[in-house]
Amino acid sequence: MLITEDFLHYVWKFRLFERSAFQTVDGIELEINSAGLHNTDSGPDFHNARIRIGDTSWAGNVEIHINASDWQKHNHNTDNAYRNVILHVVYNNDAPVFLPDGRPIPTLELKNRIPDDLYARYHNLIYGQKTIIPCEASISKLDDFTLRTWFTRVLVERLEKKSAAVISALEVNRGDWEETFYQFLAANFGFKVNALPFELMARSLPQNILAKNKSNPLAIEALIFGQAGMLGDDFEDEYPRRLKQEYDFLRKKYNLSPIEKHLWKFMRLRPQNFPTIRLSQFAALIVSSNHLFSKVLDIRDVKALPDLFDGIKVNEYWDDRYRFDKPSKPAAKNLGSASINVLLLNTLAVFLFSYGKHHQQEYYINRSLKLLESLPGEQNQIIDDFKAVGIKAASAFESQALLELKNYYCNYKKCLQCSVGNKILKLA
Repeated sequence: MLITEDFLHYVWKFRLFERSAFQTVDGIELEINSAGLHNTDSGPDFHNARIRIGDTSWAGNVEIHINASDWQKHNHNTDNAYRNVILHVVYNNDAPVFLPDGRPIPTLELKNRIPDDLYARYHNLIYGQKTIIPCEASISKLDDFTLRTWFTRVLVERLEKKSAAVISALEVNRGDWEETFYQFLAANFGFKVNALPFELMARSLPQNILAKNKSNPLAIEALIFGQAGMLGDDFEDEYPRRLKQEYDFLRKKYNLSPIEKHLWKFMRLRPQNFPTIRLSQFAALIVSSNHLFSKVLDIRDVKALPDLFDGIKVNEYWDDRYRFDKPSKPAAKNLGSASINVLLLNTLAVFLFSYGKHHQQEYYINRSLKLLESLPGEQNQIIDDFKAVGIKAASAFESQALLELKNYYCNYKKCLQCSVGNKILKLA
């Protein structure tokens, strides 16, 4: 048998072992009242277990190893963090073990107590030949309740990770939610390829400067294109020449320094996604919406949130342009539904969750989840792979959960920490 400590943790946690003639290796009767709380940090593997050994009831920690001799190999015999261990659970009892104060530790050996069919299912799940995910042959057979509950759990884990980045930026911005939202929204306007220069541009151009010029659309456009480093050339068209003139004035007024133009990427992008077009859309959004995050918080119906972005009209100069001084065929440059959905998913849903988490208001957390439920599922290779094994993502709620599941559980074969894996292992 190829035994791992993770598997032994799983067996102990759910008591999936034979308990007839249950006793320690020294022949003392053993009863488990509570397996304890699984500890994934340093220290003993399970805390606050309750166990009766002989006539004495104990409360304390449990440590688990493949071989009993691992206790000494890991130097637990000299580590006071392990002085409250009341039971040593091992697969193979190959050596006596002692607490740091020299007392022997009662030991339970599991070698002949693990059912063969349980191990067979575990081995097939973790080490079987799979092409997509470890449980690809079984996941579609699970009940909807198990899947939905677990998807919610991993989705919340994903949002909590993203929330950590928001809170970190919030601290830098001295608790200013509007400024932090503005910076993240800008980064997401870059749609991965130009996320960094968009974020740098926003950080170089505080929102309060834009607010001071809100009544002047040309000034807003000049500030955004200027800080993006896009106005350093000599232009032929009147519009960019006006932008440059306006920016030169505003740059001196506010003592601004633009980012480098070379940071922006145009290669291998559809013209509709050129940074010039995204910057024009971002400028149009700033012109049309003041204190945008406050509006996000105030809108109760998540289905109304797309209206914040829908119908944004960029400067008419871009009707037949994708770059300055380069005419093109006329085409609409408004934000499409797919782009709006990306902004809703990556910015609004994350900020609603972060705000609710930070202020301990479940209302905003629930709105974040409802927003994701209202958005269509994403389309990418991971989602296609899950579809191939019978799991379809009907909403962004589900597609985001599947991305988290694949990247942080399936890829590392953390089946024993996954409710799907647990359910499959327990199936007879």
